[in-house]
Amino acid sequence: MEGDTLYSIGELARRTGLTVKTIRFYSDRGIVTPTDRSPAGYRIYGTDAVARLDLVRTLRELGLDLPTIRRVVDQELSLPEVAATHAEALAVQIRVLRLRRAVLTAVAERGSTPEETELMHQLAQLSEDERRRLIGDFLDAVFGGLDAAPAFAGVMRSMTPELPDNPEVEQVLAWVELAELSQDPDFRTGVRRMAEDQAAEQAESGTVGPRRDIAAIVHHHVGPALAAGIDPVAPHAEPIVAVLTAHYAHLLGRPDDIELRHRLAIRLENMNDPRRERYFQLLAVVNGWPAPESLAPVFDWSVQALRVRTQA
Repeated sequence: MEGDTLYSIGELARRTGLTVKTIRFYSDRGIVTPTDRSPAGYRIYGTDAVARLDLVRTLRELGLDLPTIRRVVDQELSLPEVAATHAEALAVQIRVLRLRRAVLTAVAERGSTPEETELMHQLAQLSEDERRRLIGDFLDAVFGGLDAAPAFAGVMRSMTPELPDNPEVEQVLAWVELAELSQDPDFRTGVRRMAEDQAAEQAESGTVGPRRDIAAIVHHHVGPALAAGIDPVAPHAEPIVAVLTAHYAHLLGRPDDIELRHRLAIRLENMNDPRRERYFQLLAVVNGWPAPESLAPVFDWSVQALRVRTQA
């Protein structure tokens, strides 16, 4: 009968695809034990040794250590429990490897110095709580103490990156760049200035709660003008400029005059900081959102149109 079949170590090697040396190694450690010995003293194994060795090879390929494998094949440990624990450990290793790959990719692409590489490595390995504190510090520096705090609550949420547990390399790279950008003092100053402008506008208008963002208004009216190829300095641009300034005048409760147009031009210039746009591009990558449309063309058009109409 098949169950009574005995194999020499050489025959067992042929049936399992393992080397004689490997089987002897497992046998010496009690993972697969010989059923008996031949008259000449050689080890002989039963058919159960084939199944045990197949299982051992599979578990070794999955990365389990020999002491754990022995406990599994001896049924001291449940294989599902061991598999679950090992899968969790592998998930951690995969995340670490993703982070390392992202940092190395960034170093290769950016030609980073050793100091920059160390900074990227530190940023990539921050825990979720540490990442939240880092971004929280940036948002506090930008919006902290402003009177329009309720109106900014949604803005702050929309500017918060949420790196997933198992990020893609691109998401890690985006997070590292975003974290570096958020620590840039000049960028913080620029975003703070935009927030202060918005708070001042809300205070002047006397409105409470959310209102349509000036950037959305500009995009809505100037986008078609750009698509139509209207030159911002041409007379045909005047009606579009008039719509923008009328909206801004209504928002502030002030007359649509040269001073207001000059103020709007400065406001849009501040909003047209390429670092601001880059922040939102990176944020979209980290959070898995669709890439935002660039507002630089409509801002450029609007500022040029306003400037040419506010010159003395």
